[in-house]
Amino acid sequence: MTEKTITIKVKRQDKPGSPPYWQTFEVPDRPYANIISCLMEIQKAPTTEDGKTVNPVTWDCNCLEEVCGSCTMVINGRVRQACTALVDKLKKPIVLEPMSKFPVLRDLQVDRERMFNNLKKVKAWIEIDGSHDIGKGPIMPDQDRAKRYVMSECMTCGCCLEACPQFTIDNSFLGASTFNQVRLFNLHPSGEMKKEDRLNAIMGEGGITDCGNAQVCVEVCPKNIPLTESIADISRQTTWQMIKNLLTK
Repeated sequence: MTEKTITIKVKRQDKPGSPPYWQTFEVPDRPYANIISCLMEIQKAPTTEDGKTVNPVTWDCNCLEEVCGSCTMVINGRVRQACTALVDKLKKPIVLEPMSKFPVLRDLQVDRERMFNNLKKVKAWIEIDGSHDIGKGPIMPDQDRAKRYVMSECMTCGCCLEACPQFTIDNSFLGASTFNQVRLFNLHPSGEMKKEDRLNAIMGEGGITDCGNAQVCVEVCPKNIPLTESIADISRQTTWQMIKNLLTK
C-alpha cells in the first residue's frame, strides 16, 4: 500500500545575498505532525519530488513549545511558529518561506540580531548589578504584576515585525516588540529608574512616532500580547517626557 504524502514547497537560499529558489518535497502524512517534524523528514532524506538529491533544508528551532520564538517562518503566507503549525490544519500544498524583514542566512534561517540590538537601545533590563546591599525588592501591586506578566511573554520571535508595514529590512523603525518591552520595564518599580532613558531612546528616528497604527502586530502575535495597548501607553509616556524635556532645558 502506497504511503500517503504531503507536498511541501520551500523557498531556499544557499547563503546571504544569493538568489532564492524553490524546491518541492514529499513527506509522509502522519497524524499530529507539525512543520518541524516535516522538515526533519526532509532532513533525513533530502530528495525533491522529482528524485533529485539536494542539501538538507536548514531552519531554526529549539523548545518546540512556542516559548523560544526561534522557529518563526512564513507558512502559507502567514508568519507564525513552525512548532505549533499542525499539518492537519494547513492548506495543501504547504508553502514555507523565511521572514522577509530580516536578512536570510540560509533557507529558512534569518538573522534577528536587529531585534536584540533594539532592546539594547532602550535598556530593556533592570540594573541590579553590584556587590552593595540593595535590600528587599520593591512591592508591586497585583494589578501591575498581572499586566507585566502578559507583556513578559514576548519571545522576540519577530512575528509582529514581519507583519508590520512600517518595519522594513532597511529602515530604523524599532517596532511593536521593542515598544512593548519599554512599557514592561517602565512599569517595574526598579526598572522605572531608567524610564527617562528608555523614553528618550524611542523619541527619535525610528521611534514611536513612526508607528502607523496598522494594528496587524497584535493580530499575528502568537502570545496574544496587547501590543496596541503598549503602543498607546508608550505614546502617552513619550508625550509627557517631551513636555518635561522642554520645561527642564
